[in-house]
Amino acid sequence: MTGADYLLPFRTKLRSMRTESFGADPAGARMERIRRSPHFVDGVFQNPVGARTRPSGSTVEFAKIYFHKEQRARRTPTGTVPVHATTLADLAAPPATGLRLTWMGHSSVLAEIDGRRILFDPVWGERCSPFPFAGPKRLHPTPLSLAALGPVDVVVISHDHYDHLDLPTIRALAGTDTVFAVPLGVGAHLERWGVPTSRMHELDWNETATVAGISLTATPARHFCGRGLRNQQHTLWASWVVTGPEHRIYHSGDTGYFPGFRDIGTEHGPFDATMIQIGAYSEYWPDIHMTPAEGMLAHLDLQGGRPHGVLLPIHWGTFNLAPHPWAEPGEWTKDAGEEAGQAVAFPRPGEPFEPAGKLPAEAWWRAVSQPIAHPWRRPRGAESVAETSRGDMDLAGER
Repeated sequence: MTGADYLLPFRTKLRSMRTESFGADPAGARMERIRRSPHFVDGVFQNPVGARTRPSGSTVEFAKIYFHKEQRARRTPTGTVPVHATTLADLAAPPATGLRLTWMGHSSVLAEIDGRRILFDPVWGERCSPFPFAGPKRLHPTPLSLAALGPVDVVVISHDHYDHLDLPTIRALAGTDTVFAVPLGVGAHLERWGVPTSRMHELDWNETATVAGISLTATPARHFCGRGLRNQQHTLWASWVVTGPEHRIYHSGDTGYFPGFRDIGTEHGPFDATMIQIGAYSEYWPDIHMTPAEGMLAHLDLQGGRPHGVLLPIHWGTFNLAPHPWAEPGEWTKDAGEEAGQAVAFPRPGEPFEPAGKLPAEAWWRAVSQPIAHPWRRPRGAESVAETSRGDMDLAGER
């Protein structure tokens, strides 16, 4: 470092230290478009309803829970996670019903819908981190390689956090002909990583792009964004509605519960299938991630208040991102589905299924997890999930 380097603004120095994994900040015409967004107020993107994006409560108390030896053991599987080794044969024939979903782990889902292939939040990297040597590591391998996945029509990104937007994965996909649909501002990262703007649809909430006869609409979510130490909230987060000639599906991305699910359902639903975030919840951040009970309520809101379609639980099982036991999201979602009378699919990572066909229902996680308590279970005769208000369902803080 030279003496002149000390004269550089601190922000410039920080930028110079950022590796490529951190992505890029929006600038120029992209930033001007961001400033014109009705959701960009006082210099930052705003949530549809208020949300605390930083952990609440005592940092010391949280650290005690998170690093406690016994608690840490509960947050990892006790054995090898049973991954379905997806093969070309699994995906070669088109879905008989026109819609097939393959959960690849966490929030990554391949959706084959009305003759098109949509890949949501693909993360094939070993860690969800800007560094290859640190950060949450995969608890199971990817079910198949990206090369074996075959051609993809559209890659959909919900937001720019590392467990949803992965540099090595995007780099690999940038070398194909696929189109990308991303929330406003996220295109800056992709452009730095080699995706031409001609292959991007960068959308604000309630904007729609059409690709190969499939419409993709960015819809609101209650979350936040950022890939660096100094997150400016200049990239938007979104949930997504994907509509084909015969089917419609919904991917929640990351979100806290909010009344907007009902509005999305009224405008775009009902859905043949929803992919709903039900993991990485905590009483320390109740506004930005949903518990399984809230996820079930969100699904019902999207379906007009009644059981309909199929819920695919996502954002669990692959990375250790919260204090709850590793398999608790699956167990809680299974209970919530039975209580609500709602069909829920529980595929192993990589196991394709058709929502209109036979659903994978086995609680496969029980073979590789410690016993799980069920503090969320209601006494017999208690009101059902569908009849319960959101306030009654936010059970994470009651444990």
